[in-house]
Amino acid sequence: MRQFRIPVLACVISALTLTGAYAQSAPAATVPTPPAQEEYTPTSGQAGKDVVWVPTPDALVERMLDMANITKDDYLIDLGSGDGRTVITAAKRGTRAHGIEYNPDMVALSERNAKAAGVTERATFVRGDIFKSDFSKATVVTLFLLPNLNLQLRPILLDMKPGTRVVSNTFDMGDWQPDDRIDAGGDCKNYCRAMKWVIPVKAGGTWRLGNGELKLTQTYQMLDGTLTLGGKTLPISAAKMDGTKITFTAGGRRYTGEVADGKMTGQVDGSEAWSATRAAS
Repeated sequence: MRQFRIPVLACVISALTLTGAYAQSAPAATVPTPPAQEEYTPTSGQAGKDVVWVPTPDALVERMLDMANITKDDYLIDLGSGDGRTVITAAKRGTRAHGIEYNPDMVALSERNAKAAGVTERATFVRGDIFKSDFSKATVVTLFLLPNLNLQLRPILLDMKPGTRVVSNTFDMGDWQPDDRIDAGGDCKNYCRAMKWVIPVKAGGTWRLGNGELKLTQTYQMLDGTLTLGGKTLPISAAKMDGTKITFTAGGRRYTGEVADGKMTGQVDGSEAWSATRAAS
């Protein structure tokens, strides 16, 4: 019996030993790594909320920012910021810039692009509807939208702080004539022009000038009206608002000045001082 039991016991011990050795040497089970997701890449002409997306040529972005005369003290907001190139280019110039974009994939792409460019402290993005967003703190507004959308935005823009610059790629603001136009130049073939408007102060109405009166009719930044001095009424010409700056000619003399807080102050022919106060309505 011993001769039988000893081999059996030895076999059991041997089997257990081999099993333990196999368990120790077997590789640990691993969880399969899921395939990496492809990074979002937009396609020119892809559908958006209100427009298709077409990137602004880089050369035009630079020209638009030049035309807006942006500085480090400005705050630029890009309406429909797409892949973020306008915001990022402005941020590279030291300007605080913010993009409002409806497509969340575009927002994420813009944030990645800003990080790659090293400008995340100055370039920010948010997903939002431009018609439901507050961009009133901007000193520069850029946009590349269709004409009907520009017209919807126009009354909002005209209520912004006087002196705010608005620069649009390609499309105008209806009968609100631009203050400046530029072309991208170079090899640009499509969507190569831009226009700028400066939000004018609301100067229409009647103004008192000591013994005289200035009556102004305003259409956007353009002015018409009369200047009455010493009982003589003169038509004004070449009259325009440039933000808070007013210029007009009356009786062969050139008036320039600033409009703020219900007052006009300036010079006539570059030397003689003049001032006016808005008449009570």
